[in-house]
Amino acid sequence: MTLPASGPEETPAAPDDAGLLAPGRAGSPAASATGDRAYLRALLDAEAALTRAQAALGLAPGEAARAVTEAAASGAFDVRSLAERARAGGNPVIPLVGDLTEAVGAEHGPYVHRGATSQDIMDTATMLVARRTLDLLLPDLERTQRALAGLAAGHRDTPMPGRTLTQHAVPTTFGLKAAGWRSLILDARDRATAVRDALPAQLGGAAGTLAAFTAYGAEDATALPAAYARELGLAAPLLPWHTLRTPIADLAGCLAFTAGALGKVAVDVLTLARTEIAEVAEGSGGGSSAMPHKANPVRATLIAAAARRAPQLAAVLYGSLTAEDERPAGAWHAEWEPLRDLLRLAGGAARDAAELTEGLRVHPGTMRSHLSLTHGLIVSERLSAKLSRILGRSRAKELLTELAPRAHTEGRPLAELLSEQVELKDVDLGDLTDPTRYTGSAGALTDRALERR
Repeated sequence: MTLPASGPEETPAAPDDAGLLAPGRAGSPAASATGDRAYLRALLDAEAALTRAQAALGLAPGEAARAVTEAAASGAFDVRSLAERARAGGNPVIPLVGDLTEAVGAEHGPYVHRGATSQDIMDTATMLVARRTLDLLLPDLERTQRALAGLAAGHRDTPMPGRTLTQHAVPTTFGLKAAGWRSLILDARDRATAVRDALPAQLGGAAGTLAAFTAYGAEDATALPAAYARELGLAAPLLPWHTLRTPIADLAGCLAFTAGALGKVAVDVLTLARTEIAEVAEGSGGGSSAMPHKANPVRATLIAAAARRAPQLAAVLYGSLTAEDERPAGAWHAEWEPLRDLLRLAGGAARDAAELTEGLRVHPGTMRSHLSLTHGLIVSERLSAKLSRILGRSRAKELLTELAPRAHTEGRPLAELLSEQVELKDVDLGDLTDPTRYTGSAGALTDRALERR
């Protein structure tokens, strides 16, 4: 008997953890999947699965497995009380085992948590919470990549200024920019999928030797972790990983990368949506408490905020790799809150990114008009190459160096200034200085990127 995975409707965030100061994750699927009740559900699932795994190997009666599973599913456990009593032992598993044992009853109570240690249950529950949250995050990444694929294809040949170090560089296309965004999201999707599918159960007993299970009659205790993992739908661990924190580090890396990939999209949108640029706009901007005219890019803002927080949270989790002995004092405990925050940040950002990209408004006319802001200097790279063939490299560089400042100060197109040069009277300067004719292989690169599924 396997407990169903908890969904957002079954595990709403606790009233005192509603996300008042965290609008990026408030109301998101990830918020529900990582709330205190969701964690409690995962802890109970881990306990019930342990008894079922032992029953499957003949180490516990089937009646005990059913009794523990039914008691765990009853919902008769007080999150706040468990949190307060967790202070005594430093983790919530200790009081939960007492409550679950009492709920199971005297006959089968001895089979609750038998042979396990608190970290086995806490780590396994964390893996369940992570898997369930990633199951909710991945569809939002899929929505985002589909929206970006549509933007890339639809704007394959939409020219716009390329910007480096905040300044106009050479022309590019919005299609190529969107294709680049999508590539990052696909990278995040692939990493999150691989990490999700590899999340392992944890079972080692007091010091990772499985000794207690042999004391209770297991001839080959090494079979138990795999049976436990099967009950939970998690990967079977090669070794107990109580101080080998690869699964936590992998989660840290994948979630921080996901937040950063989404953040790249967000910061580009924030730049392009500035009033004085206005090349894109959010489909439904947020209002201001003081300025009625504003339509703020709120989705992009919240995603950017998540991306800025994620690396520091991941750093805490990487720091916990240095876990001394067979159970560290503090390193393991330090993981719980930052990992939950990372799951929430990445999940909320994925939700916001799907909404942002599906509603993004693109303004090709504005992009086109901005190509002329430098009076043709945006194609100086092209002119340098082409004119070198006609005038020689030295003369071409000298001429462009002379005319570039004049284009700015006199407000005259570079093509007009070049046309005054006798040696260029037979050159089609209109074509050479047309920014829309200098997007290189942007279209072909976009096509190539869209071949990736």
